Amino acid sequence: MLEMFEYDFMQRAFIAGMIIATLASISGTFVVLRRYSMISETLAHSALVGVAVGLVAGFNPLWMAVLVAIISAWLIEYLRSEFSLYSDAVLAILLSGSLAIAVIIVSLGGAFNNSLFSYLFGSILSVSIEDVYTISIFGTIALTSLLLFSKELYFIAYDEEVAKVSGIKVRLLNFLLVSVVAVIIALSIRVVGSLLIGALMVIPTISALQFKVGFLKTIIISLVIALLSVGSGMTLSFYFSLPSGATIVLCVLTIFIVSLLINRK
Repeated sequence: MLEMFEYDFMQRAFIAGMIIATLASISGTFVVLRRYSMISETLAHSALVGVAVGLVAGFNPLWMAVLVAIISAWLIEYLRSEFSLYSDAVLAILLSGSLAIAVIIVSLGGAFNNSLFSYLFGSILSVSIEDVYTISIFGTIALTSLLLFSKELYFIAYDEEVAKVSGIKVRLLNFLLVSVVAVIIALSIRVVGSLLIGALMVIPTISALQFKVGFLKTIIISLVIALLSVGSGMTLSFYFSLPSGATIVLCVLTIFIVSLLINRK
């Protein structure tokens, strides 16, 4: 089993994967508690627009994905708060619109190739040492920002109106949360893929919630599930020549089913 670590690309993939699992599971807890699960899918499709622009224009696709994802996150929060639109409606509009724009850009630029395919479904072969550094640096910043305001974000998730009355800057923290989620998703699409990252962010938290053990323990269980899923998924991907992103998601789905069976009573 350890022979796969003889390859540099597997070392890079495991480092990036473990970082992404940590970021996705912790941020996913706040997202799920806010009943905002679909934002991960929406921002993943928005990040795909950045990837398409990067591939066509010759920019770094990862940096463009981060930029477009953040702008989309701000737009989602602005539309939700300023125009009193339903959250699911805003997410549905941005999700379909982003995917349409990405497909048009790529088709016009003639860049619909293996590079884009790796961003759609993830590819352990595509993770470079520069990607590992980028994921590590910006992932640390995103996670630190999330943990610094974890109590306030949990309060907002519990009751947003009471949080406003209590003097918490709800709007600012909402923008912070969606910005952090946008960065994490954009960083993750290299390994997991834009079409699958939502599962890694949401399913571990839903699995952990089945144990009904409280906020902090839920985060810990979610983190363990995400790390186990990424580790197992990448191992199976290497030995059976399977797509890394899809294999990781199947692993996390398996753990979810097990959690349902364990807690069915």
